[in-house]
Amino acid sequence: MRIKIRKLTAQDAPQIAELLKEIGWFETFKDGPIAAATERLRSHIEQCHADNSHSAFVAESPDGKIVGYGSVHWLPYLFLQGPEGYVSELFVRESARGQGIGRELLKTIETEAKTRGCVRLSLINLRNRESYMRQFYVKAGWEERPDAANFIYRMS
Repeated sequence: MRIKIRKLTAQDAPQIAELLKEIGWFETFKDGPIAAATERLRSHIEQCHADNSHSAFVAESPDGKIVGYGSVHWLPYLFLQGPEGYVSELFVRESARGQGIGRELLKTIETEAKTRGCVRLSLINLRNRESYMRQFYVKAGWEERPDAANFIYRMS
């Protein structure tokens, strides 16, 4: 599939909501009304564009359908020689997986990271995800940190 990678816009919110609903992992998109999720996404996209701390890219098929997207946060760690890019989201529609779309999104993020002078990129991949089991990131040149633990603190 020939795809075009471009920057995410607020007008993409309906297709991103549809993609996330299709993936089926997130409660917000499983049961809630898609219109409310779309408006929330539109607001989040506008927040991302409000400053230079985020970048988001979509993979678009020739017919204009968004088949994947990636989002990265640029973090200025004080202890590093340059910023780190944290890839917070990388999703590809199930029907479009295995066609190099995720890899193209990662390449776009890597190019942006080099432009910004980043010293590294990082991400979290759950071990029960298909991408982890088929070693998507390892095959793309990423390495798993065996000495790190990932913690979250729920605010609700």
